[in-house]
Amino acid sequence: MSKVMIGVLVVVVVIAIALISIYNKLVTFRNRFKNAFAQIDVQLKRRYDLIPNLVETSKGYLAHERQTLEAVIAARNQAASASAQAAAAPGNAGAMQGLMGAEAGLAGALGKLFALVESYPNLKANETMRQLMEELTSTENKISFSRQAYNDAVMAYNIARETFPTVMVAGMFGFESAALFEIKVEAEREAVKVKF
Repeated sequence: MSKVMIGVLVVVVVIAIALISIYNKLVTFRNRFKNAFAQIDVQLKRRYDLIPNLVETSKGYLAHERQTLEAVIAARNQAASASAQAAAAPGNAGAMQGLMGAEAGLAGALGKLFALVESYPNLKANETMRQLMEELTSTENKISFSRQAYNDAVMAYNIARETFPTVMVAGMFGFESAALFEIKVEAEREAVKVKF
């Protein structure tokens, strides 16, 4: 075997190892942001499970506010559906946009419910209602932390896939850009206020 053939073989092996390394790095980053979204999904499901209990507890006190209670349940169902679609394709811009919109609708409906609860002292004093509100507040905090971890993982993935020479490998193997879970409307940035 000639020195030229050996040199070509060495170059090919080095390039192959580099491609494999870059591909594996991209897979690692992609799996990290998918796992981070799974953590958001767990907390969202916890919130979606708390909401029917919250509405059920409120029904007796807010019987004439049926429209608000129905709006909360409808917004919860829409958000749960959007969350399932986003969980099927974490990082997909369309799925994330749908989830962000549904979450904004749910936050608005919950805000109206909490405003009503404020005007009913007996409901505010109800121990079950108080516990549900505390659990919901705790869940909201966990969602915020999970959202931050997801966005950090997406940012690391996007930076990795956009740098040279990784950008060439990402294009060859279909590693698409991932979407952040951002809140773009200022009113949506405010946390749901729960006070007794």
